[in-house]
Amino acid sequence: MMDLVGKAKWSAWNSLGDMSQDEAQLAYIALVDGLAGQEEAELAEQKANQGPGEQYEGMTITRENKIFHIRLNRPKKKNALTWQMYMDIGKALKEAGSSDEYSIACITGTGDYFCSGNDLSNFTNVTPEQIPAMAKNGREVLQAFVESFIDFPKPLVALINGPAVGISVTVLGLCDAVYCTDAVRITWFLSSD
Repeated sequence: MMDLVGKAKWSAWNSLGDMSQDEAQLAYIALVDGLAGQEEAELAEQKANQGPGEQYEGMTITRENKIFHIRLNRPKKKNALTWQMYMDIGKALKEAGSSDEYSIACITGTGDYFCSGNDLSNFTNVTPEQIPAMAKNGREVLQAFVESFIDFPKPLVALINGPAVGISVTVLGLCDAVYCTDAVRITWFLSSD
């Protein structure tokens, strides 16, 4: 009754009915392959819809009317941030901050989420030997990401179109203004450490 993880696992297996473990494994593999194919289709669609100027994977940048607009554009992944997106958001903010063409920058999401935090694929396929280097690199990437918000010299507005989770909540306090829809849910993860 109190083992929530065990109950969730039992419910998941029970919902499979008469499906064998091998069949369940094959269905899971097919689901993952399908999601990977969807991501490739998303990237092709993003490239077709991008405006002029430098673009970054997982984002669409528009530059018009003195507004530099950063749109997180991975709706099927709830706009989860990859390592590359962390670095590219910093580059985009640097571009907007250093150019006289823009008076303001806005950041928002595509779809029903503003951002679901870290893309868990950031942490897959890591061997135990790689963990120290990954932690060091992750610290540097995260520090540069947060500093790009802190050091941004112009008004920075967050247009929150849906739930925000983890790091995407952390940086909201570094924006000059935050506007939210009624659908917004903000989630912080607290550690007992």
